[in-house]
Amino acid sequence: METWTVETDDDGGHLEVHSFRPGAAASIPGAPSKAEGSGVVLVHGTLVTDSLYWPFARNLNVLLGRPVHSYNRRGRGRSAPQPPDYSAATETSDLLAVMKASGSTDVVGHSYGGFVALQAALRAPISRLVTYDAAVSLSGSLNGRWRPQLEEAVTAGQLDHAWAHLVQGLATAGPISYLPLGALRVLSILSAKTRLGSEMRDLLPTAVSEMRAIIQADSHIQDYAEMKTPTLMLSGGWSPSYFAETGRLLAAAIPVVDFAIVPLQFHEGPLRPGKQLAVRITRYLAKGPATPAT
Repeated sequence: METWTVETDDDGGHLEVHSFRPGAAASIPGAPSKAEGSGVVLVHGTLVTDSLYWPFARNLNVLLGRPVHSYNRRGRGRSAPQPPDYSAATETSDLLAVMKASGSTDVVGHSYGGFVALQAALRAPISRLVTYDAAVSLSGSLNGRWRPQLEEAVTAGQLDHAWAHLVQGLATAGPISYLPLGALRVLSILSAKTRLGSEMRDLLPTAVSEMRAIIQADSHIQDYAEMKTPTLMLSGGWSPSYFAETGRLLAAAIPVVDFAIVPLQFHEGPLRPGKQLAVRITRYLAKGPATPAT
């Protein structure tokens, strides 16, 4: 694995990138090699860093035989913090900067990363795109998932309370999501004693900004009408149903979008052991660029 840095288009912005390559690494960190083909950029979700995706990135790398580049989004690792004017535009510009610097043509996005990837596909050419449980708000569909109490609790430093509201609002933690707030606060206290739990608590302020960015970028199906990127929207069979509902709506209306359910998968599918999801994504990306209509 290579670790390198991509400069962004804002003053002093930078992103920490981790690259997985087939065979020998390139002599210059981040530099694409003609022999290995174009790369794939992996965009992670909310409340995590990209390190949790490294096994998944390695699987994609091995199965595709192409470089896979995973990067820490703003506010994580050695990447720059979220700027004061943070928005979906910040994230899409960052993704396009990583694609350009790494010579990548394809994108895989999970949850909030899927939202970012779809926004980027509206701005610039992407050969193929795969999302898993993309967190897209259509005609206010995710407004009810946003809880003002989350931001209030983060501002007040009540991180256990904030975590409980986030988990209940998004319902992405499986059956745990439906526990009472008091029980979720206790779980937050207990999980804070682990490295992952402590890291998630530290990232709660970024989650507030990211949830707000989704709501502010609320769109309508027709906003995707001109999309040219062949896109496969996947959702886990055990994921919250609203992810699948969004995928089905877009696939029914937008010719370049397909949708499918991946059985026996939770929302955190890319973070779990196994290759089922990676194989499904690889099959789609391996089709290569779409043939222009004649």
